[in-house]
Amino acid sequence: MSLARHYNREFVRTFFTSPAAVEGEDDSAKMLRRAAQLRGMEAPDTWIPDNEDATAPSMRDEGVENIIDVVAENGADFPGEIHPRIVWHRDSPATRHSGFQQMLRIADPSEGAVEHIDGFVVPEVGDLDDWKKADEFLTIVENEYGLEEGSLSMSVIVESGEAELALGDLRDEMGKPSNNLERLFLLVDGEVDYTKDMRAMTPTGELPPWPELRHNTSRGASAAGLVAVDGPYDDIRDVEGYRERMIDNRAKGMTGIWALTPNQVVEANTAPLPPESGSWLLEVDGEDVELSEEDGLQVYDGNALSLEESGDGEYVLHVGSDARELDEDELREQLLEMASYVPSMNDMVDSMAEFEAAKEAGKGAIAMTQSATLVIDGVEVEISRDRMWDEATYQAAQTPITLFQDVYEHRPDQHDELEEMYGADVVERAMNLGN
Repeated sequence: MSLARHYNREFVRTFFTSPAAVEGEDDSAKMLRRAAQLRGMEAPDTWIPDNEDATAPSMRDEGVENIIDVVAENGADFPGEIHPRIVWHRDSPATRHSGFQQMLRIADPSEGAVEHIDGFVVPEVGDLDDWKKADEFLTIVENEYGLEEGSLSMSVIVESGEAELALGDLRDEMGKPSNNLERLFLLVDGEVDYTKDMRAMTPTGELPPWPELRHNTSRGASAAGLVAVDGPYDDIRDVEGYRERMIDNRAKGMTGIWALTPNQVVEANTAPLPPESGSWLLEVDGEDVELSEEDGLQVYDGNALSLEESGDGEYVLHVGSDARELDEDELREQLLEMASYVPSMNDMVDSMAEFEAAKEAGKGAIAMTQSATLVIDGVEVEISRDRMWDEATYQAAQTPITLFQDVYEHRPDQHDELEEMYGADVVERAMNLGN
C-alpha cells in the first residue's frame, strides 16, 4: 500500500513558473503580478514564483522581496497553491545556505506572505541525505517563527542521477523520527539539468525524451504517496507535441506537467479531464484515426482504409496495400479488433453509476455493451463488444472521475467552466459517485 498523503491535493495538473525578478524593467516583479491575477483554467494548480533558473543571479535578492510583496498582496485571492522555488545545489554548501536564507526571509510572518504560501520547491537535490538537509532547514524556519512543523511542504526537482536513485529509497525513509520528510508534496522532473548530469547527447542537440526518468519519478511518487510532475516542454508553440507528451505521461500515472506560459497552463489543466464527448477510433497502419459522427453513424473518411462488397455477403477490406477477403462475421471481427472507444465524461458517469447500482443490489460483476455502426466507403458494418465490470474494473475507471472530483473540490474558480463543458447535471452526478 502507498503511504498516506499529508496534503489536500491528490492530483496536480499544472506546475507554472514565473520569474521572481525581471532585469531591465521598471517593475521587476511584473511577471509575478501577471501570474497572480490568473483565474479559471488559466490559473495553475500550483504556482511557482521562481527565484532560481528563471531569475538572473544578480536579481535574486530583489526576487525574494518581489515574492514577499506580490504574495502578501495577492496570495489570499490566488486560486491555486503557491510554492516559491529557492536556490539549492547538492554539491554547494554556499548555495544551500543561500536557499535557507531565502526561505527564512520569505517565511517571516511579519511580512505577510507566508500565510498564503503552501511550501517551497527545492531544485538540484542529490541523494536522500541532501533531501534531509532541505527538510531540516524547513523545520528550522518553522520553529524560528512558531509555525507548526510540517506546515510548509517541500517539493523537489529530480535533476540528477543521484536524485533519481533516491526515489527508490524514499518510501523507507519517510516517517522516521529523525526527519520530517512527510512534508514532501511534488516530485518534479527537470530533464534539462538531468541531461547535463547524465552527459547525454543527441545528434540534434534536443533533449532525450527520458521515458525511464518519468516512469521512475511516477513510481516513486506512487510508492511514497506523493504527486509526480513532468518537466518543462520548452517548444511553447508546439501545442500538439505538448498534448502528446501529456498523453504519454498519463499512461505512466503522471498527471502533472510543467507549464511555461498561460496557454500551456490551459492545455495542461484541460487535457487530463474526461472528454466532453465520446469518440470511436480505428487503428490504421499503426495510427488511431478518429471517426466522424454523422446521424449516429461512425464514418471513416481517410485514404488508408477502403471497403467494398463483392457479393453473396463477401467483402474486400483494403488496409494500405493489403487486401483481405472476408465474410460478414470475419469483417465484423476484424473491424472490432481495429476499433476502440474513448468514453465521454457522461459515459464514465453512466457506467460507474450502473455498476454502483448493481453492487448495491448484490451483484459482483455485470456486462456492459459498447456498440456502433461503422461506415467505410458507404458500407455500413455494425460492431459490438461486451466488457465485464467488476470491482477492479470500477476502481480503474474511477481515476479520471477522482481527478475531476479533486479539481472541482479544490478549484471553485473553475466551476463555471466545468459546468459549461459537461453540463450541470453531469457534474452533479460525477461529484456524487463513490459517496
